[in-house]
Amino acid sequence: QLQASGGGLVQAGGSLRLSCAASGRTFSSYRVGWFRQAPGKEREFVAAIRWSIESYADSVKGRFTISKDNAKNMVYLQMNRLKPEDTAVYYCATSQEVRPSITAMTSYDYWGQGTLVTVSS
Repeated sequence: QLQASGGGLVQAGGSLRLSCAASGRTFSSYRVGWFRQAPGKEREFVAAIRWSIESYADSVKGRFTISKDNAKNMVYLQMNRLKPEDTAVYYCATSQEVRPSITAMTSYDYWGQGTLVTVSS
């Protein structure tokens, strides 16, 4: 089970850190991804990490950082220089099986419930 938290309301240019906690499984060797879904839009890939390898969508590269704390079994998404277009529900996801596509939703079997990020202009 995954639990995402840390969302909230922030002004454009501000920062938020999202957290993803896992219970019943360990993140240490799994790929963990963050996705987001804006109102009226499809869910899209944001970032992923496996071991120390990080991947980012072009839209967040240089502004967002994904990290993992194996001791706490947590994954974080540090979001800086937030823009109104970053407004969305953010989901963390993971899979024990590592599939070829980092960005495809079908590569992830377990999903958190989502946390809302609202960026005001």
